[in-house]
Amino acid sequence: MIHADIQDDIPIPDKDDTAGQLDMIEKARAAANAADMLAEFGLVDEPTKEDEAAAAAIATNYAKDPKTTGQVATAQRIAKTTPAALQLTRKILDEFGHQIVESAVEVRHMVTNKLVQETENPDPRIRLRAMELLGKITDVGLFTDKSEVTVTHQTSEDLREQLKGKLRKLRDVTPKNGIEDAEIMDE
Repeated sequence: MIHADIQDDIPIPDKDDTAGQLDMIEKARAAANAADMLAEFGLVDEPTKEDEAAAAAIATNYAKDPKTTGQVATAQRIAKTTPAALQLTRKILDEFGHQIVESAVEVRHMVTNKLVQETENPDPRIRLRAMELLGKITDVGLFTDKSEVTVTHQTSEDLREQLKGKLRKLRDVTPKNGIEDAEIMDE
């Protein structure tokens, strides 16, 4: 027996309500979670070629334009997608996100390794620049700029006295040498 806890007081976001829309990956996860629940009760068939093609198309469109694909994936369209296609879509999008992270780590390692190789370059300018860039890597942190902030704590009374002194200086605008009377000239 399937027990569904339906909360009908939560409105479905309108297609123009960008604040209420979820990211495509979140939509795929939510829909696939529902499909997983159906699968527990044997209500999900094995994926067909059409399911695989649908999941691949959704993932490809998401890779090209995530915002538009997320907007097009309305609740009505998701409801028309087979549970097997939803599960495959989630799997593809999860792998896609995971591969991006792995790729970033791989690129970081590759760049670091290339810089290490360049430290043996016969040109001293290239060697020096490679060592400088290696030193700027966050993990190493040899050449990072650090700024130090000194905070002087003062009492409220000290600050009031300083402010009063500055205001007194501003109020007294009389020149120190005095003012000579100006002559009035008739035309």
